[in-house]
Amino acid sequence: MQQKSKLFLQALKYSIPHLGKCMQKQHLNHCNFADHYYNRIKLKKYHLTKCLQSKPKISELARNIPSRSFSYKDFLPIKQENEKSLSENMDAFEKVRTKLETQPQEEYEIINAEIKHGGFVYYQEGCCLVRSKDEEADNDNYEVLFNLEELKLDQPFIDCIRVAPDEKYVAAKIRTEDSEASTCIIVKLSDQPAMEASFPNVSSFEWVKDEEDEDVLFYTFQRNLRCHDVYRATFGDNKRNERFYTEKDPSYFVFLYLTKDSRFLTINIMNKTTSEVWLIDGLSPWDPPVLIQKRIHGVLYYVEHRDDELYILTNVGEPTEFKLMRTAADTPAIMNWDLFFTMKRNTKVVDLDMFKDHCVLFLKHSNLLYVNVIGLADDSVRSLKLPPWACGFIMDTNSDPKNCPFQLCSPIRPPKYYTYKFAEGKLFEETGHEDPITKTSRVLRLEAKSKDGKLVPMTVFHKTDSEDLQKKPLLVHVYGAYGMDLKMNFRPERRVLVDDGWILAYCHVRGGGELGLQWHADGRLTKKLNGLADLEACIKTLHDQGFSQPSLTTLSAFSAGGVLVGALCNSNPELLRAVTLEAPFLDVLNTMMDTTLPLTLEELEEWGNPSSDEKHKNYIKRYCPYQNIKPQHYPSIHITAYENDERVPLKGIVNYTDKLKEAIMEHAKNTGEGYQAPNIILDIQPGGNHVIEDSHKKITAQIKFLYEELGLDSTSVFENLKKYLKF
Repeated sequence: MQQKSKLFLQALKYSIPHLGKCMQKQHLNHCNFADHYYNRIKLKKYHLTKCLQSKPKISELARNIPSRSFSYKDFLPIKQENEKSLSENMDAFEKVRTKLETQPQEEYEIINAEIKHGGFVYYQEGCCLVRSKDEEADNDNYEVLFNLEELKLDQPFIDCIRVAPDEKYVAAKIRTEDSEASTCIIVKLSDQPAMEASFPNVSSFEWVKDEEDEDVLFYTFQRNLRCHDVYRATFGDNKRNERFYTEKDPSYFVFLYLTKDSRFLTINIMNKTTSEVWLIDGLSPWDPPVLIQKRIHGVLYYVEHRDDELYILTNVGEPTEFKLMRTAADTPAIMNWDLFFTMKRNTKVVDLDMFKDHCVLFLKHSNLLYVNVIGLADDSVRSLKLPPWACGFIMDTNSDPKNCPFQLCSPIRPPKYYTYKFAEGKLFEETGHEDPITKTSRVLRLEAKSKDGKLVPMTVFHKTDSEDLQKKPLLVHVYGAYGMDLKMNFRPERRVLVDDGWILAYCHVRGGGELGLQWHADGRLTKKLNGLADLEACIKTLHDQGFSQPSLTTLSAFSAGGVLVGALCNSNPELLRAVTLEAPFLDVLNTMMDTTLPLTLEELEEWGNPSSDEKHKNYIKRYCPYQNIKPQHYPSIHITAYENDERVPLKGIVNYTDKLKEAIMEHAKNTGEGYQAPNIILDIQPGGNHVIEDSHKKITAQIKFLYEELGLDSTSVFENLKKYLKF
């Protein structure tokens, strides 16, 4: 049976591009981003430089901007007072940055898609799709199946792999770092493997075998970030490729998922609040699909299968949080669903894994991680509280039905392996070298009281031996949209900052999903201002409790997180000294009124419909960052944008920057000589991807900006960053 990890909830929820302006990429990103989560992940070393080709040219828009990296201080017609020079640190910075960008890539650990099937492991090695025997997977003894350079793409990498049931074929989705476009190749496995076919713009894909032992590939086609069509194809002597389903509602997205036991292929039709699932019999894939339950507005459900029963994770009924139900596979309609397991209040279901005799739920409750192991024979439940340092799960291959392996991670600690063994009923921790960060740093779970009395969770990291935390720099992270958790995966640059004395704070505001579905509902549509109030309360609470001060406080966000950050810069700029934004969503009103943009119709459930609803329009005007720019003092802001970004168009970011420049100039003119203007930097990167998380250039530029703005010595931090990037 083909093995999969990051199971159905993650595969569905986090793989769907329409669920957010950004579905994070950890070299791992999505499906467009999350397919890397969907497969097993493994750290492997390989040489990348032989894949490098020339970078694409910048667009006309980027070339027409006065400078791709510029400061609005340059535009102010007033005399600036002498500022503290950091030139003594710049030479050291430039030297380290050059090393980071030019040193041989084989020194870096790369996370890439990998999948087990039969006795083989399939993965990417260099610029090739390869396979090796399972026991030799960590050696250099592998068989090359396909050279990605044949596709003539710029720095291609494998985003997802699926192997046909009888191993006659392997399918792999290929992407590049600077684009969300993908190509699915089908390689025939033989003594001389060869590419049998290729399909452009494939989102999700799965193999099944029909009654005549013929491999059938089901795949979804994505156009302009919208995925509405499902195809099925066969190869060899009986080639065929046909479309057999098209979703008519433009606000929905279609995604395929094969149940863990491979018994059913599910066609998942979803938007942000509603879903509908059809079953394709894995034994008779040419038969018409069977509807589980027709879509009901506001009802979400996801499906797994075991022993002729469907296990359904759904929010149907009260309370409107996820609960686990089950029904016989031959009576799938909602009236037959029986309640099987309910979650505690303020609980987020992160994932679910199904085994022969157990169901494992991965949960986040009150900002802490838990694993619930449900015995399917006796309905027993064992709840395991995980170590308090852990902030996120990474699911791993579970080829052994007796064990459930997974990894735990945090922003400053690399993943660590854990395995739950069903026979012993115990959780076993990976032994070996203990990461020193566990002793040199602290993690705190705090709460801030928002203005309506809601308690907003925060996760705070700082060095154990830090003295006088009020004088330490603070970097705050926020997202607060689409019901998505704030990303808390390991990032070496975050660890470096903590080692250098910084305080990191993650604010889990409403609009996100950390406390369940209601937490999201309380921060979307005409409740979006709740997230802004939460963010303001979090920063003020941190200051009141002795964590840093406004002159040393910085704020970071990407994509839709830019809405709250931009709104805070308008409403309470005095709380911040500097801000870094990546591909930020800053012009909510004009974007949501433009139905020609790829994601506008799909995102009406999150932001509202200002074109037809005056209430929505007026509400968006109250918080939209672009609409509320005014002549006042602003924190310094560093914006990274991507020239061909389809999710957050460059035009909106440039318009925001231009309007902000005008407001700053007006404020400077009214204030008079001696005013210290904020430094506003717009850095436009080539490419069409949405967020490039592993870009060394971006990371070093952002850290340089923060250290300059706070007047800190950056020499040691870049030397340490170079060391940690070898993880």
